[in-house]
Amino acid sequence: MSKIPDLSPPAKAEIAIRALALKYSAELKSKMDDRVVEMEEDDDSHYLIYRVLGVSDKEGKLIDVYQNKGRFLYKYAGSFLENAAKICFLEKFPESGSVRIPNTVGVRPKTFEIDCLVENSRAVEIKWRDATTDGDHITKEHTRLQAIANAGYHPVRVMFYYPNRSQAMRIQKTLETLYHGLNGEYFFGDAAWEYVRTQTDADLKGILERIAEGNRGKT
Repeated sequence: MSKIPDLSPPAKAEIAIRALALKYSAELKSKMDDRVVEMEEDDDSHYLIYRVLGVSDKEGKLIDVYQNKGRFLYKYAGSFLENAAKICFLEKFPESGSVRIPNTVGVRPKTFEIDCLVENSRAVEIKWRDATTDGDHITKEHTRLQAIANAGYHPVRVMFYYPNRSQAMRIQKTLETLYHGLNGEYFFGDAAWEYVRTQTDADLKGILERIAEGNRGKT
């Protein structure tokens, strides 16, 4: 009997990501379906205000339903993509799991999490999108970056989708400056997908495009 060849890290990553996509898709559908059923029992007396503002009961209900669905979709989409990227790193670098480091700069939080510590040197932060407009986010991120540098690691930020709103974009520009100020690296958009590909040999965007194409006609 011939020996079955070992799969390459990119091939194993695609298999794992496909399984993850099926899991997330099933859980998302279940959450959405359950919430729609729950909403049938909701008090809809607030539709009065919708009508005052020129929105019909029918349209108001649709807005409420899709607002609830949107919360689940955004949460699951972000978590899925971030975990899919982690799979790519783990298949290439089996020791690149998440680790926590102490906050050596401030009091809170006591620790910070590094998404992927690659080769015990690169502290990779993975974000699907960061649309925050909270100015405090900059202070918190600066503290986190200082703690990473104090731990002797090289900070790397990988964000696949850049925010669209001007305030959120300004915050990202500031964060990029903070990374570069600590000799770190900041990748977003096409550069983020390419970073994952060059570092792990797994074409994450290509894998997701193949999964998406396979789902056409199923919905």
